[in-house]
Amino acid sequence: MNKKIGTIRNSTGEILEYEFHQGSMADRNLIIIGHGLGGSMNRMVVRTLALAASSDGLSALRFSFSGNGGSEGSFEVCTLNKQVDDLKSVVSRMIELGWIPIYAGHGLGATVGSLYAASNSNLKMLVSIAGIVETDKFFEREFGKLSPGGSYMWDDLEYPLSRSFALAMKEAGSIANCASAVRIPWLLVHGTSDSLVPLKDSLKISNELPGTRKLIEINGADHAFSEESMGQMTEVVLDWIAHELSSLRNN
Repeated sequence: MNKKIGTIRNSTGEILEYEFHQGSMADRNLIIIGHGLGGSMNRMVVRTLALAASSDGLSALRFSFSGNGGSEGSFEVCTLNKQVDDLKSVVSRMIELGWIPIYAGHGLGATVGSLYAASNSNLKMLVSIAGIVETDKFFEREFGKLSPGGSYMWDDLEYPLSRSFALAMKEAGSIANCASAVRIPWLLVHGTSDSLVPLKDSLKISNELPGTRKLIEINGADHAFSEESMGQMTEVVLDWIAHELSSLRNN
C-alpha cells in the first residue's frame, strides 16, 4: 500500500489491491489500468504498460477488481456492474488526491472502462486494449456450453461461472449501445491475430462512432500481446496519450 494513497475500498467495503508507479512528470495526469477476465493487476499486459508509463514519466496505478488477485471479495459476484463500481471507487480516490485520471483496460477491463465512461464524465481519456464489445456473443463463444451456477470457467476451480455473471454479460449485449455517450478521446488497440476477442469488436466501435475515437491495429498480435507485440502496444498507447495531452495543453 502506498502511504500517500492509503487503502482503497469499493462501495461494499472490500479492499482493492493496487500498485502505484510514480512518474517524473510534474503534472498530475495518471493512467489507471484494469485487467481482463480471470486476471489481476499482475497480468503481463497490465504490469508492462504501468512500468512503461512510469518510465516515460507518466504516473500509473494498476489494480485488481474485487474477487480477483489480492483484492477482497468473491469471484462469483464479480459482475460487470460490480467491476464498474470498483473502478468508480479507484477513480474517485485518485481524484480526491488531486490526480487527473486516464483509464486503460484490457479485455473485459476495457468493457468496464467503456461502461464507466459512458455514464461518468471524470476521465480525461479512455484506452481500450483488445476490448470486448459484444459481451453476449463473447459469453456464448467461451461459456455457452457450461451451466452457470455449477461450472467453472476454463475448468479452473478458482473461477466459478455464476448466474449473476452470465446474466450481466447477456444483458449488456453490446457496448456499442452506450458508446455514443463516451465524449472523451478514446483509443482502441487490437491485434489482428486475436482469437479470443475478434478485431471486428473494435472495428464496430470505430466505424460506427468516428470522431474522437481512434483504432490502431497491431499486425500479428494476439489477445495477450505476446513477444514483440507487447512493446508495440505500449508504444502505441503511450504515444497517443502524449499526443492528446500535448493537444489539450496547446488548445
